[in-house]
Amino acid sequence: MIIIITEGTNLGAKSREDGRAFDELRPLKIEAGVLERADGSAYLEFGGNKVLVAVYGPKESHIRRFQRPDRAYIRCRYNMAPFSVDDRKRPGPDRRSVEISKITAEALQPSILLEKYPRSLIDIFIEVLEAEGGTRCAGITAAAVALADAGIPMKDMVVACAAGKVNDEVVLDLSEVEDKEGQADVPVAVMPRSGEITLLQSDGSLNAEEFEKAIDLAVEGCQSISKIQKEALKKRYGE
Repeated sequence: MIIIITEGTNLGAKSREDGRAFDELRPLKIEAGVLERADGSAYLEFGGNKVLVAVYGPKESHIRRFQRPDRAYIRCRYNMAPFSVDDRKRPGPDRRSVEISKITAEALQPSILLEKYPRSLIDIFIEVLEAEGGTRCAGITAAAVALADAGIPMKDMVVACAAGKVNDEVVLDLSEVEDKEGQADVPVAVMPRSGEITLLQSDGSLNAEEFEKAIDLAVEGCQSISKIQKEALKKRYGE
């Protein structure tokens, strides 16, 4: 099994309920090429999150509403398994999963050279097997690896991470408890080489200084995660 592991470094003097420093990521593992029948795939564990992604395409689109004469269309499906949370989730899409599917496609789109495949379709399936806060960021990060594994030309691999505010402190990579009980959550997705932000959301109460600090912290986290993405692909194709 090809697994890359990173442990966050304890750079801060203070810590959170789970023992991490304010600027510390949860343990992260990424494996590329885990599904034989998909064109590209990836498996990610990020803290308590377990996410599986499959990519199919580019392929000819036979559905008129997905046809674009000058580029490919990205169709993304984000889904949380019924057993992924403590209280069993009702199977099938809900409003939240539809929203996350849309923003995931939008976050990934700037990195993909869609103009190379007019009238084509790229399908991305994101399955959350276990959820523990930050699943949209985990899904985007894993989807970028799966797209690269599928050989789809990209400017860069998008990577996502969240920062937020907990107990009046700006912290990196919120856990499930911090996400639910914290004061703010700021998911960010970037293309690491250019620094271009492809997703920025904010939920909660932050002043201007805290908001800027949260973005900077999330981008730093994305840069660290980006290295793990690349190592997973190197291991996959190096062997």
